[in-house]
Amino acid sequence: GGSGGIGAATALELAWSGARVVLATRNAQRGEAAAQRIRTETGNAEVRFMHLDLASLRSVRAFASSFLRQEPHLHLLINNAAAVVSFAVVSAGGMTEDGFSLPFQVNHLGHFLLTQLLLKRLQSSAPSRIVIVASRAYCAGHLHLDTLGQPPPGPLSTFQDYCNSKLANVLHARELATRLQGTQVTCYAVHPGFVNTELFRYAPLWLKPLLIPLAWLFFCDAAEGAQTSLHCATAEDIERFSGRYFDDCHVQEPWPSARDDRLARALWETSERLVGLE
Repeated sequence: GGSGGIGAATALELAWSGARVVLATRNAQRGEAAAQRIRTETGNAEVRFMHLDLASLRSVRAFASSFLRQEPHLHLLINNAAAVVSFAVVSAGGMTEDGFSLPFQVNHLGHFLLTQLLLKRLQSSAPSRIVIVASRAYCAGHLHLDTLGQPPPGPLSTFQDYCNSKLANVLHARELATRLQGTQVTCYAVHPGFVNTELFRYAPLWLKPLLIPLAWLFFCDAAEGAQTSLHCATAEDIERFSGRYFDDCHVQEPWPSARDDRLARALWETSERLVGLE
């Protein structure tokens, strides 16, 4: 998700620090343009684009295969899905080629599969970190494992689906940390804040006059929104907080639903089955 918004701001700061950065994005034109822009601005030639469409498990596998062939090291994986997906559902039908709802696959299942496919490389490059960009919207999430990945019922289905996917993000980090104990690979779930990026690009035209001024007045910009991701990616001495939830660069105790270890373990097992990793 490095072609715009929080992802681009995060990639820019990492490039400034001298990191080799791979922008994994769906749109090739925007991805190449973002990589070129970051190279020019920072003087860091080690910034490249690789195609990845999280709405396609086939694309996730192809990306992972190409990455593992081309990149011998991986010290930091930032799972930063596009925020526009929830509004895109309204006009796009809301289902992926794999038969899952678009928000849930892009925000959770695609990242889950990607992380699993890259995990051995992260372990061989340790110490390394995984940052999962979640959202405070997890508070309204509800996970029903027997219908996981399917659009929830009701008039607010799209919004509920987004909240469910963000609860899955927080639980994914929690269970991942448990399974990675002793490997020197740590992980963190983060809330980036309410960020004025391209969130409303797919909003209905009649709603934009209300939403856009609201965003400019009350939302932070992308650079500010990237700070918690960058903190978890680069701060020293936070390894003991692996699996925890961060908000405004500080550890926060999430709601009970996001601290349910039995649900986290069941979500992991169900996600493995859905993406074909059993």
